[in-house]
Amino acid sequence: TYLFQQGKFLAILWTLIAACMIYYFIGLQHEHLGRVLIILLCSILGILGSYGVAWFGIRINTVANSRTAFSALKGNPLATLFIPLRSGMSVGLLLVCVELFFMICILVFLKDLAGPCFIGFAIGESLGASVLRICGGIFTKIADIGSDLMKIVFKLPEDDPKNPGVIADCTGDNAGDSVGPTADGFETYGVTGVALIAFLALALATAPAVCATLIIWIFAMRALMIVTSLVSYFLNEGFSKAKYGSLKDFDFEAPLTHLVWITSAVSIGVTFLASYFLLAKQSGFDPGLWWVLSVIISCGTVAGALIPEFTKIFVSTNSRHVKEVTNCSKHGGASLNILSGFVAGNMSAFWMGLVIMLLMFTSYYFSKNPAFLSIMPEKFLFAAPIFAFGLVAFGFLGMGPVTIAVDSYGPVTDNAQSVYELSQIESRPGIKDDLKQNFGIEPDFEQAKYQLEKGDGAGNTFKATAKPVLIGTAVVGATTMVFGIIILLENLFGNVVTRLSIVQPEVILGLIMGGAVIYWFTGASTQAVVTGAYRAVVYIKEHMKLEAKTASEKDSKEVVRICTVYAQKGMWNIFIVVFCMALALPFFNAYFFIGYLIAIAFFGLFQAIFMANAGGAWDNAKKIVEVELRQKGTDLHAATVVGDTVGDPFKDTSSVAMNPVIKFTTLFGLLAVEIAVTMTNQSVKTGIGLVFF
Repeated sequence: TYLFQQGKFLAILWTLIAACMIYYFIGLQHEHLGRVLIILLCSILGILGSYGVAWFGIRINTVANSRTAFSALKGNPLATLFIPLRSGMSVGLLLVCVELFFMICILVFLKDLAGPCFIGFAIGESLGASVLRICGGIFTKIADIGSDLMKIVFKLPEDDPKNPGVIADCTGDNAGDSVGPTADGFETYGVTGVALIAFLALALATAPAVCATLIIWIFAMRALMIVTSLVSYFLNEGFSKAKYGSLKDFDFEAPLTHLVWITSAVSIGVTFLASYFLLAKQSGFDPGLWWVLSVIISCGTVAGALIPEFTKIFVSTNSRHVKEVTNCSKHGGASLNILSGFVAGNMSAFWMGLVIMLLMFTSYYFSKNPAFLSIMPEKFLFAAPIFAFGLVAFGFLGMGPVTIAVDSYGPVTDNAQSVYELSQIESRPGIKDDLKQNFGIEPDFEQAKYQLEKGDGAGNTFKATAKPVLIGTAVVGATTMVFGIIILLENLFGNVVTRLSIVQPEVILGLIMGGAVIYWFTGASTQAVVTGAYRAVVYIKEHMKLEAKTASEKDSKEVVRICTVYAQKGMWNIFIVVFCMALALPFFNAYFFIGYLIAIAFFGLFQAIFMANAGGAWDNAKKIVEVELRQKGTDLHAATVVGDTVGDPFKDTSSVAMNPVIKFTTLFGLLAVEIAVTMTNQSVKTGIGLVFF
């Protein structure tokens, strides 16, 4: 039902994008109607891709929820860990395969229209991901906050069936933490590839053979990531069974960490081997190009493993920062809890920014290698480092299915815990005998709950580790697309690069505007959660029946309806502003718009990292109180729940939505710039800009 409503919402928003595309291709480029229809169909294909993988993700994760809950009764923690991980791998593999299939089809069957079709496809999938990510993030946090606050007000246990907000919370975990990230991941892989292809097509227009070879190499690397992820998964599974198979308790984060590092190592090795066989003896290429490209891509692959490690320093249940948040809550209540979480978020932004900067500097250093410079036309030598940055973003995704798998692990473990509590299995008469007779299980209910809570803590950590990786690819990929716009303007007007200076007033004003919009977006998305959560809390308080064993179906459905209505209202307001800004600003000044795009990328990066990791620290501080200290229902628990409700829109609404919003703005901005620069009457352009602004 949720996805059906979102599908109707997407159809309405697509008409706005389609109108701009029709005006550009028919009104300005004078393309034939049939060719324009093909481009529009590619944009619909992008939306359907995001929507389809999101549907698959929610279906597979829903099945995995109950299987994980049942597995916990068997007393085998490793099996309880691997069910959600296996479901996540299936989502990640399908996502990359579908993305690759669509892009190859466009390249093979639509050669003459490949460029416009790729842009249309990328805009479509970016639109789909933006809606599903933002709307899902608002929905899930309205439900989560409404449900959590009732635990404090009425002293209820976790996922108490009499709480009307629990069903909405479970729905939200699927809508926000399953649908959103899956669509976001699909869009991330597509847009990063399109950014590289667009850059190569513009920069190497005079060397089509070189351009074609590099595009084939990019597609080969993307196909091999499927193989490397599968091999790494089975290697990790075998290693984990040997090390943890006989244990009744172990650190759930360890096998997930091993998987990330094994995949990173295998991916780097395969990158060097494949690049050697594809490029080392290719005529027209410098013999050393293969290893330079491999090193640059490997910078991104290393980042994909290093960033999760730095994230865990600030959000893991084992980290000093999270334990500090818990200790502050003991002595200073919710006030010090929140302040300590702010410290963790700010410090994480510094350290992860440093990691990204060092790895990008490494890629910049190797982009000065003569072998790398040999593929760039002299006119565009200045853009060689930007191509290197795009390859770093591509390397970020070198272990794509695994990144999606550890991200999907979190919502499955969260809902498995909810399924267990809602089943009320412990209170069912004769249930132990039934389980033993029918399934050969002698359940230990306390141990089962303990393992599910540990899995949820590990899921919180690894949900947090995937967020900086995805936002990092958005920023680095957007940088590549921005320079695609610069090359476009250079081809049209010349001397564009010399005018792009930090002392250029238009650029400075654009930087300020971009930073301002990021903070507006943060406020607007959080406001949507606050408004909806207020309505949900009021309704739940008025309809809470403490004497009943379970909430009525009518009350639970009404909470879901409240979440859906306010999520869509918030999404509509946000999208209209983002769309109008991307359309209006190029009409004022192209340099102003370039400054704007650069600002939303880099302001968005650090705002997203800060909010995601502060929220993760608050969430896992609560988990420590619940699992390790076993102090549910105490004042300490209440203080950490307050911190968690502050962190909810931080980590699962505002921060995660930066990724698709940045990429949608950049992609649609490419189209908007082309519309703006083809118009010569400055008064008309300014008027159009003011109307949409």
